[in-house]
Amino acid sequence: MRGLRVLAVWGAVVVGLAGGGTAVAVGGPEADLAYHGAASMSGGRVDVRFTPRNHGPAAVPDATVRLRWSEPLVDRQTLPDGCARAEERVVLCRVGALAADEVGERVEMRVRLLGVPSEVLLEIDTVWNGGTVDRNRENDRQRVLVLDSGDEYYF
Repeated sequence: MRGLRVLAVWGAVVVGLAGGGTAVAVGGPEADLAYHGAASMSGGRVDVRFTPRNHGPAAVPDATVRLRWSEPLVDRQTLPDGCARAEERVVLCRVGALAADEVGERVEMRVRLLGVPSEVLLEIDTVWNGGTVDRNRENDRQRVLVLDSGDEYYF
């Protein structure tokens, strides 16, 4: 079952990136995706949790979010269902379908960084939005600097 979820994530990304870069539709229905949550780091472990939301007006048939760290991740990671390692510093997570004005399921993960850096920059953005147009890209692109303090940093 996990293999099918990983394939679904990769299928959405392949379709979304066929034109290169981030998948943003030009003439589809309009939807406004947003991600809000928190991240903390201690001893090279980063805990991230966020909730996707579609502010509408249209539904999003499927979405995938990209989490990119400024530091490489260790090779072996235990990721939540629907998430897959894409690159040395990137994890992709399938958010799934979101009706207009709907909050999706919260995504929670712990990743381990290679080494024990004093800080890491985490960038979150939509890589696939199911063919919808998102004219407000500011709230689905988040950047948060996380210090190795154990404190939570909100985005």
